[in-house]
Amino acid sequence: MRIHCAAAGGVRAATIVETEAYLGREDRASHARAGLTPRTRRMFGPPGHAYVYLVYGMHWCFNVVTETDGTPGAVLVRAVAPEDGAAATRAGAGPALACRFLGIDGAHDGVDLTVGPPLWLEDPGAGARGAADLPVARGPRVGVAYAGEAWASLPYRFGIAGHPALSRAFPT
Repeated sequence: MRIHCAAAGGVRAATIVETEAYLGREDRASHARAGLTPRTRRMFGPPGHAYVYLVYGMHWCFNVVTETDGTPGAVLVRAVAPEDGAAATRAGAGPALACRFLGIDGAHDGVDLTVGPPLWLEDPGAGARGAADLPVARGPRVGVAYAGEAWASLPYRFGIAGHPALSRAFPT
């Protein structure tokens, strides 16, 4: 899956190479555990929209809302591989670096990702070598120890196995 963001310097494009799922109010690692709040309202739908938030008061993180309207769920984009070749491989390795590379910030919160600029997702199409052609690694989520071992150890992190732009290696 490709992601595009129209920013001041033009359109940036990248391939999403790592994601992490957050499912519902029961998921102790999910922002939705707090219920419907001004911060989490995007996670409650509609699907196909951006959920963008600030962490540590300085880093943007981008998620794709995945569940039906009224049911919280989102997939965090953890790492991207820039497609223009000009950026270093590690430019999008980690949620904050992916947002920085693409130019995603709070202004993108709630954007419909299915209709085009300023932020949109694109299937590379038939004949293009995509994630479906590459081995997918699966492992525990990152940085959610506060949720307890049962939630932190769930294999809800996915990535293109061995890709150099992963935020960190998957356990073997």
